[in-house]
Amino acid sequence: MTDTSPAVPEAESGTEAPLTTDQLEREGDIAADYIEEFLDICDLDGDIDIDARNGRAYLAVKASDADNLRVLSKPETVNALQELTRLAVQNKTGSFSRLILDIGGSREAREAELAALVARAIERIEGGATEADLPAMSSYERKLVHDIVAASGGYRSESSGEGRDRHTVITAA
Repeated sequence: MTDTSPAVPEAESGTEAPLTTDQLEREGDIAADYIEEFLDICDLDGDIDIDARNGRAYLAVKASDADNLRVLSKPETVNALQELTRLAVQNKTGSFSRLILDIGGSREAREAELAALVARAIERIEGGATEADLPAMSSYERKLVHDIVAASGGYRSESSGEGRDRHTVITAA
């Protein structure tokens, strides 16, 4: 684990305090045990790497045979398994988990898709549109989009909408 975030008291606004390195390591260990048992039940081989990124436990499941994890690396499957893993961690720790699960490089592939989506949105703005709405996506994906837009320079993004309809809107800065 590489995160060294200090513990901060819970803010008055009700937001969660950042987790300590020890808490992130514990989340990662619990999640890895859960995923390892799941892979055993499915009779699949995979190596699990545990890390801490941006105040979250991050698990990456990799296999030397890419076909081994092909079914599990589909975005909908990864998201569902991530939620189950978060629930398993929450059950053991008693605290909400924000861990991220990556199976077979699916998160990196999704980040590349989001970068292409942002590039097309910026092209629309450069072509005369005042703004470009992206499709609804998870809070994690919206955060990635905000980071991609910020790195592109000259553009800004903000989240809009509620619940499942929450999406990102990109405009010129």
